[in-house]
Amino acid sequence: MKFGSLLVASVFLSGLSMQAMAQEASYDLVEPIAEYKIYVSEKAQKLEEDTKAFTDAVKAGDVEKAKSLFASTRLSYEAIEPIAELFNDLDVSIDSRADDWEKAEEDPEFTGFHRIEYGLWVKNSTEELTPFADKLMADVSELNKRIADLTFPPEKVVGGAAVLMEEVAATKISGEEDRYSHTDLWDFKGNFDGARKIFDLMRPLIEEKEGEFVKKVDDNFNTVDETLAKYKEGDGYQTYDKLDEKDRKVLALAVNTLAEDLSTLRGKLGLN
Repeated sequence: MKFGSLLVASVFLSGLSMQAMAQEASYDLVEPIAEYKIYVSEKAQKLEEDTKAFTDAVKAGDVEKAKSLFASTRLSYEAIEPIAELFNDLDVSIDSRADDWEKAEEDPEFTGFHRIEYGLWVKNSTEELTPFADKLMADVSELNKRIADLTFPPEKVVGGAAVLMEEVAATKISGEEDRYSHTDLWDFKGNFDGARKIFDLMRPLIEEKEGEFVKKVDDNFNTVDETLAKYKEGDGYQTYDKLDEKDRKVLALAVNTLAEDLSTLRGKLGLN
């Protein structure tokens, strides 16, 4: 056999080997992906229930009640954000920020949680918020329906663990997301819980071969958890504006370290 033929044969066999590995990874992922879909579905249902209570308070003109429900309602959305973001139209409608729009807070296309947050905290009023409340409720209900019908892409699920932490590190540490209410730490907790759920479901598939990696990620999760716990206040968290620059840097370091490790998870599961 000529060298060229040997090379072709080698590449072909290598391709078969990689294909077999990919198929094996896919089979192994069936159960954890199914369990993750249950988790996401439960969170989506909780989000719909909590959004109903939140938007009812807005429509009733109860500013203080609506404020008290805002952060806890968003927890479920933040936990399942990698899946919610698969539906870009709904994600934009539900969770966009003022600077995503040409006229910022005054742009009629600026809707969702943060448009209502602006009304509640900056204007301290529910005036003119009923249409936004109705739209948010409709969008969240639609999200719940779409999730029920969705086949979850394994690479998106596994990659979502890193995405959740990367998003915190890249854009949320600055406090830009919940800029009116300063309830950012609740969002961090939702992102953290969502990332940990994904990792815990994938753990049995890598623990035997990647014991040191698993321990390192566990330690990093614990570090972030302990850091967040410092800011607990009652059933929730301190407002983010109470954290000074040093506090934010400590939190950013812990989140970045965790994000870097989680970014390798897809490769360890043969999904790159």
